[in-house]
Amino acid sequence: MRKKVLYLLVKMLWKILSAIPLWILYRVSDFFYVIVYYLVGYRKAVVMKNLRFAYPEKTDRELTKISKRFYRFLCDLFFETAKLNFWSEKKIMRHMTFVNFEEINDLIRSKRSVSLFLGHYGNWEWISSMSLWLDKNIAGGQIYKKLTSDIADRLMIDNRSKFGVECIEMSHTLRHIHQHKTVGDVSVTGYLYDQSPMKEESKYFIDFMHKKTPVLTGTERITKRYGFEAYYVDVRRIKRGHWQAEFVQLHPDPSSLPDYRLTEIFYEHLTRTIYRQPEFYLWTHNRFKYTID
Repeated sequence: MRKKVLYLLVKMLWKILSAIPLWILYRVSDFFYVIVYYLVGYRKAVVMKNLRFAYPEKTDRELTKISKRFYRFLCDLFFETAKLNFWSEKKIMRHMTFVNFEEINDLIRSKRSVSLFLGHYGNWEWISSMSLWLDKNIAGGQIYKKLTSDIADRLMIDNRSKFGVECIEMSHTLRHIHQHKTVGDVSVTGYLYDQSPMKEESKYFIDFMHKKTPVLTGTERITKRYGFEAYYVDVRRIKRGHWQAEFVQLHPDPSSLPDYRLTEIFYEHLTRTIYRQPEFYLWTHNRFKYTID
């Protein structure tokens, strides 16, 4: 009961926040940036460590500039996420646009299911509005990792499911895919694929940001096992409050690839995206804690 009351209270405050115009929220975000970066110093050591791995040729002064731009983005992301509670379909479609979506719709009409490979890059929360651009006769899903806070977890699911996307907890992925495949549903499933595996699950390592880094391989196995198409979602910021995502085919025949090659291709794409606009990657994530030197 106590958790339910707390959830409803936080939900109400979240709704109020979402009703505030975005340009005002950005002024608040600028204020929070000063607190988060200069006063709290949230995970600054982790961010600088990750940036040094990614850009060994850059000086600390150059890396600090990237770090500051990242923290500005991180504060923006919080307030942008809140807007999902308030915005209409037309409004979110003006702020989050998709390129090459007709290629995915052609696959859907041909009864071809699709695995979408994404990283924690840009506004990944607004990506859930993708369902507004795709044909409606699909099983649309987004795989997520349950948060430790029940309240934060419920708020995240509320946000991501607003436009019809089903949130599937990571441990239920295979069951979800198999059920829809068995009844002949066409599925389009998004995977935030740059999560760090647990140490005991770190079985395959790739070169990522100049480090041998453990990676999850489940999405590749599912894609190849069920004969799904494989696409990367390449995100970029057009200007503050406006994002664009492009569907990029990873390979025309994923099942023909040797083990782990599809995962490697995804990370090659993600690396190029990060180097293009480095401040929009989630550098606070301790991505390199189980690396091999």
